[in-house]
Amino acid sequence: MQETEQIISKTQRKQEMHELQELGEELVALPKERLRQIELPENLRDAIIEAQRITAHGGRKRQLQYIGKLMRGVDAEPILQKMKQWQGQHAAETARMHQLENWRNRLITDAGALSEFIQLHQQADVQQLRTLIRNAQKEAANNKPPKSSRELFKAVRDIIAAGASKPAVE
Repeated sequence: MQETEQIISKTQRKQEMHELQELGEELVALPKERLRQIELPENLRDAIIEAQRITAHGGRKRQLQYIGKLMRGVDAEPILQKMKQWQGQHAAETARMHQLENWRNRLITDAGALSEFIQLHQQADVQQLRTLIRNAQKEAANNKPPKSSRELFKAVRDIIAAGASKPAVE
């Protein structure tokens, strides 16, 4: 007896079904704009939209199981790729925000950080940055709302964005 097909255990099949149901739950959690960007069969798209409307716990759970069942007939790989792409974009944006926050915090707490920032971003308005840093330090010392700190964050964001959009000189 020759076996050309690989036998899949019941446990493995159940695991795959749970993974598809979890992917269906992620699709339900997506905003409508992102959901439109994914190519899905009509019946699956309708089931996802219906699940987004259902608020009762039991009904939502049954709808998610139904979506999992529909997902078994769909090639999940393109959907997974799109989701990973969005997660990568989100991770890159988060990293960028952390970089901006680190610059702001260093500018407020470290006296040498301003000269380092100016060397990297020569188009920056030094006087404006000094004023914002000084005001942010005063606000922090007096336990006032961080208005200047927010303005400094925006200024750093705009300066870095302007530097990134500038073409490289050869």
